[in-house]
Amino acid sequence: MIKKGILWLHKWLGILTGIVIVVVSVTGCLYTFQDELKLWIYPHKYYIAEQQGTPLPISELTAIAESQLPQGEKVSRIDVYPAKNRTWIFRALDTDEDAFGHWNYYRYYKRVFLNPYTGELRSIENSKTEFFQVVLQLHMNLLLGKKVGHAVVGYSTAIFVLILISGLVLWWPKKWKSKKLKRSFWIDRKVKWKRLNYDLHNVVGFYSLLLALVLAITGLVFTFPSFKKGYTTFFNTVLPYSKPTKPQALPTSPVNLSRATPLDNALHYTLTQHPDAGIMSIRLRKKTAPEIDIQVRMSEQRSGDFKWYYFDQKTVEINQVKSSTTLQGGDKLQALNFDLHTGNIGGMGTKILAFIVSLCCASLPITGYIIWWNKSRKKHRKGVSRKIQ
Repeated sequence: MIKKGILWLHKWLGILTGIVIVVVSVTGCLYTFQDELKLWIYPHKYYIAEQQGTPLPISELTAIAESQLPQGEKVSRIDVYPAKNRTWIFRALDTDEDAFGHWNYYRYYKRVFLNPYTGELRSIENSKTEFFQVVLQLHMNLLLGKKVGHAVVGYSTAIFVLILISGLVLWWPKKWKSKKLKRSFWIDRKVKWKRLNYDLHNVVGFYSLLLALVLAITGLVFTFPSFKKGYTTFFNTVLPYSKPTKPQALPTSPVNLSRATPLDNALHYTLTQHPDAGIMSIRLRKKTAPEIDIQVRMSEQRSGDFKWYYFDQKTVEINQVKSSTTLQGGDKLQALNFDLHTGNIGGMGTKILAFIVSLCCASLPITGYIIWWNKSRKKHRKGVSRKIQ
């Protein structure tokens, strides 16, 4: 009786959210390798000839980038690559959080690619229509805008977690010594297509369960701030190594103040300290903001391995340095959330694994729907035959 109720719940929750899960999973597959594909497809944007010397001041480069944009569009974030053969990316972005639809959500979204050593313009990208950005927005909010789309995707993902758990209950064999047990772990390709589809649904669901839960739960961390807070607090409490650690010691070497602006001096210091870092990210604050913050990611594709510098806006003294190595267990897990969700956590191997699991997640609503459709047709035929008799 209980299992029948779980089956009913599993079926209708799957029908309710199936299309959303397929779209989110397929776009997740497409986005998995976006870092590598972008460098391959757009090499003129991201690469320059090996350079000597030091980059131009960031204030000068920002002015050059904004001069290439329509009036009123301002740079809000800068991606700095310490490697001598990379461009720097100046993002200009403004959104309407309450707007419906992708095209209304972004008022504008541009990326300006500059040679940081000469100020040469390499490319201007309208990221609002760029393929991988559209795929990302389809993944995050179905191109419905943040207010509506985020909620649809978020609640569908939460329901998907319930579907996965109920699926495990339904998959669980009645007898572990039965000859039929093999069907729970292995697909027999010799059976008829209806049975093959049923076995695909069960077996693929079982083998992808744990990693599918990881992808779904890390997605919920992105979507719901309250869930993120509870998730972080829980793991800060239960992880055995989650004792508070001492804050990162402040560097003793002073910041050189020979450049024109506080941000110029802060970035020059950070580049000097971390010449081999993968990427540095700067979010441009108002001049009245108390601090300048620069995130240093040690590896370009690992957001969870970082140092975060906070400089006083006026004096450029270092107020604080946060490091991923000194975080509590839950906070560290939160910092690794993007890497876990995208498969970046272990390099290409885990990216391929994330791609395969996302593909499995996309298949589950499809095979599940076919099972439901076949059973519905069977019931319909039985009902028709009884009427005839």
